[in-house]
Amino acid sequence: VNSYFFMDICLGEDYDLDDKTGLGRSFDGIGSLSGGGATSRLLVNYAEPYRSQILDYLFKPTFGASLQILKVEIGGDAQTTDGTEPSHMHYEDDENYFRGYEWWLMKEAKKRNPNITLIGLPWAFPGWVGNGENWPYSFPDITASYVVSWIFGAKQYHDLDIDYVGIWNERSFNSKYIKLLRYTLDKSGLERVKIIASDNLWEPISSVVIADKELQDAVEILGVHYPGTNTVPEALKTGKKLWSSEDYSTFNDNVGGGCWARILNQNYVNGKMTATISWNLVSSYYEDLPFERDGLMTAKEPWSGNYVVESPIWITAHTTQFTEPGWTYLQTVGHFTHGGSYVALTDERGNLTIITETMTHDHSVCIRPPLPSYDVTDQNVTFHLKGTFASISELQVWHSRFDFKTNKTALFQNIKPIKVTEGSFSIELDVDEVYTFTTVRNGQRGSYPDPPPSAPFPKSYKDDFDVSGNPYFSEAPNFADQTGVFEYFTNQTDPGPHVSTLRQVVTQRPVTWVADADQTISVIGDYQWQDLMVSCDIYMESVHAGGVFIAVRVNKGGGVVRSTRGVFLWVYADGTYKVTNDLNGMTVLAEGMSGTRARVWYTLTLTVKGNYASADLDGYPLWKNAVLWEPRHGWAAIGTSSFELAQFDNFAIEALA
Repeated sequence: VNSYFFMDICLGEDYDLDDKTGLGRSFDGIGSLSGGGATSRLLVNYAEPYRSQILDYLFKPTFGASLQILKVEIGGDAQTTDGTEPSHMHYEDDENYFRGYEWWLMKEAKKRNPNITLIGLPWAFPGWVGNGENWPYSFPDITASYVVSWIFGAKQYHDLDIDYVGIWNERSFNSKYIKLLRYTLDKSGLERVKIIASDNLWEPISSVVIADKELQDAVEILGVHYPGTNTVPEALKTGKKLWSSEDYSTFNDNVGGGCWARILNQNYVNGKMTATISWNLVSSYYEDLPFERDGLMTAKEPWSGNYVVESPIWITAHTTQFTEPGWTYLQTVGHFTHGGSYVALTDERGNLTIITETMTHDHSVCIRPPLPSYDVTDQNVTFHLKGTFASISELQVWHSRFDFKTNKTALFQNIKPIKVTEGSFSIELDVDEVYTFTTVRNGQRGSYPDPPPSAPFPKSYKDDFDVSGNPYFSEAPNFADQTGVFEYFTNQTDPGPHVSTLRQVVTQRPVTWVADADQTISVIGDYQWQDLMVSCDIYMESVHAGGVFIAVRVNKGGGVVRSTRGVFLWVYADGTYKVTNDLNGMTVLAEGMSGTRARVWYTLTLTVKGNYASADLDGYPLWKNAVLWEPRHGWAAIGTSSFELAQFDNFAIEALA
């Protein structure tokens, strides 16, 4: 079957596209999510021009994905999937609206698309918000004020207008908090900021909104995660806008692209959802952390400059480059008789965009929920344009074809326009194809010269944490915090040789989203490293209970960070040391007296070769040839024995194998 063979006579199945009987729901956009957590961590460390190129592929209108929505994590100092993102308020009397990279990312998105919709959502919270409880809603007034302060900070310090704020906790949602947040927003002059709830399942939020008039007035959008393209009757009865406020979360190969193509259409066809937001925006985190390559594109090597524009970027473009939020779906959308789906949207000023997809089951499976079996076959379809669209004589055509047999996939190709004869046109649809037929003429498959080739993390690496070379971001390049937050710190009282350092700043266990470790840890490097020497200057600030470590062969991060293993060298303020095979410090390989105390700088060196590990303190051996067997490889890391203040300086790595 020739996918490019267009026919002007009506054959096969017929489908009307008509606005005479009224229109469907208003389209709110296609977007993506940075955070939940630390998914854009490595992006900020790219050198120019590569960083700007990546951002253009994501946000620049009529170039790449042309995203219409950006949702970011409101950092909460806690692990939220692939790392921690720093809070703007580590402590109750602390405010800093320049931590992390989400502010920067939102500004870069706005720079490219001033009309992009901005959303903030907290996954976790600093410990003080819970007032000693691992729950953010026991003191809803505190939580509401905390979230509103982030919205104010976005405007005051970055001139960013946040459009929506989300409510999410997987254990339940809290009606009292949602109402109080709406009240706090209104009282603060932020009536324009709308609430999305509950960023989880359709129920119980839908039924409760129907039964509770005050909650109904407080909530603007019913947002759901991973709906499988379906909704529930109660959600439709609310009369609210319905969004898939987190979706996709799938490995970004061509099956991932097929998943994204299917749900972008069918979230509206099946579920009347008018916005779909992918997790995540860009896979800019170490690939051996959870959910490797689950972004719309991949940018995980700032040290090489390599990045990959994956298929979901171009699948997104099929919709976003030919629509805008505020366009309206036609009521005449649906499924093809022989599998696949079609949607049509209009600006109500004569423009029409039709998107079709014929993705087969096995080539469009998303990570969740399970996908029931269905069939798609080659088919000929005829569209009849009626009503306002009857006078259209030609449509621009953009085509993507996934080829899983010979690997000759072609994505987002602008092919010959199709003539519309007496209001109709026909086309033969193969399986695993996406088409856009549109009156909009300014689509573009943007491109840049190929980025540098992929390369492993440098075998020799040093960082003295001098902020003058990286002043805008609060975190050191390439370090990926997994519990706790490690920030640049300037010693102003007694700097000595350590004027600028990296400091672990979280002193109270956060209100967590997953099971954070009881220790803090930040990883760096190449997960395949085996034999390695790591050295770092360390400074414990806690006089009685202080403890810090450096580590190699660290084998886990993300939501399973509590079970991390590796080779950990610990020194403590009580004058002892130990070497353990785990982050919990339970499997001891060696221990003894170190003479270390708080508020003194020391240099730790840890060397691992084969099955043996040894360590030095200020150049003097602590022990030699401790025997270890597992793990055989992993990242390097630094951290503390509890949520405590500690500093690090002059970090260095030499990979020996």
